[in-house]
Amino acid sequence: MKHPADLILLPQWVVPVEPQGTLTAHAVVVRDGEILDVLPADAATARYEAAQTLALPGQALIPGLVNLHGHAAMSLLRGFADDQPLMAWLQQHIWPAEKKHLSEAFVRDGTLLAAAEMLAGGITTCNDMYFYPQAAGEAFLQAGMRATLGMIVLEFPSAYASDADDYLAKGLAMRDALKDEPLLSFAFAPHAPYTISDATFSRINTLTEQLNLPIHTHIHETADEIAVSLKQYGVRPLERLARLGLLGPNFIGVHAVHVNPAEIELLAAHACHVAHCPTSNLKLASGIAPTTQFIRAGINLGFGSDGAASNNRLDLFAEMRLAALLAKGVSGDATVLPAAAVLRAATLDAARALNLDDRIGSIVPGKRADLVAVDLAALSSQPVFDPVSHLVHVAGREHVTHVWVDGTLKLNNRRLAGLDTDDLAARAAYWRTKLTAGNES
Repeated sequence: MKHPADLILLPQWVVPVEPQGTLTAHAVVVRDGEILDVLPADAATARYEAAQTLALPGQALIPGLVNLHGHAAMSLLRGFADDQPLMAWLQQHIWPAEKKHLSEAFVRDGTLLAAAEMLAGGITTCNDMYFYPQAAGEAFLQAGMRATLGMIVLEFPSAYASDADDYLAKGLAMRDALKDEPLLSFAFAPHAPYTISDATFSRINTLTEQLNLPIHTHIHETADEIAVSLKQYGVRPLERLARLGLLGPNFIGVHAVHVNPAEIELLAAHACHVAHCPTSNLKLASGIAPTTQFIRAGINLGFGSDGAASNNRLDLFAEMRLAALLAKGVSGDATVLPAAAVLRAATLDAARALNLDDRIGSIVPGKRADLVAVDLAALSSQPVFDPVSHLVHVAGREHVTHVWVDGTLKLNNRRLAGLDTDDLAARAAYWRTKLTAGNES
């Protein structure tokens, strides 16, 4: 008697990430949103009776990509202030625009737009940091996308909160309201050392130990940030955070561009994670993170798109390829960051940073069915000697054909399922009009 299943997928290649390598003529069986089995295709059709069987000739099935750092709602600021260094970009353009326009509606619409872009490009999980995280969470749920919601903290007021205590109170209330949603998880998201006091960092450290949640923060993004810290605190930002007790296995440092050998050792010794955002770092002229040294030190690395305002794409295929090329070019070693390691960083290693690697990040029985089919059949992809190499160095997000999150189909033959793209375009146009008028006033 055959066992029941919801879905049998029959791609040309299965790239499970763990173990490393590629499986040919294999099937992935899904039931109740879970990966039930990975086995030879003939055995799958003999053992299971599925409601649907989908052949994917010429396609590679991979785990859903995990965007380890983003500001989803900032999709509404895509191209708003290009060609600016970080602090001028923030202080003269982004923060004034947010002061005028930030609202729950802005965050909900921007996050929904971002979720549509990410899902269409094979990103099934996003680690998000922005204001009104409950509105963002509701948008991610509407899109059917997995997300870690950052409980953002700043010392200065915004439309969302008045001070650090208010940010924390609202973030914790958001977590209480949404904690039973299976697609959502949570992190503390203090913006950066230059916007957070020692007292607030200490309180966050106590809370993260009590709740066992990640701490997600920008760190060592620019040389100016380090100079300001030396002047104000007498130490560089990472040393300051180490003295406050924040570094540890729950710490995700975003960017980490300007780090010295001692700081790399510090991150490694505390089993910290780094969210590498190569496109954003280049576009803002912040620099190039020393990823080769991170990897050699044993630091867990994932990739982030950052926000569309500073990228201007939410595209992990682009980040994967750029990260690999930068590592090789800067180090002078063509063997560093090989394709398999790059794909693992964009899936399982990023999931590990979010404490989600027991649920997602690889195609393993018992994990949730966050899956992506990538078409390698196009003439521009021929011949295919190594599908994993092609996923990093040949394929782009335009080659993604199908996406499942928790076993639910979210992209069907390159068409988003359950999202009204015309409505999203209209919302984006509405906010463009408001932001343009606000920018001219």
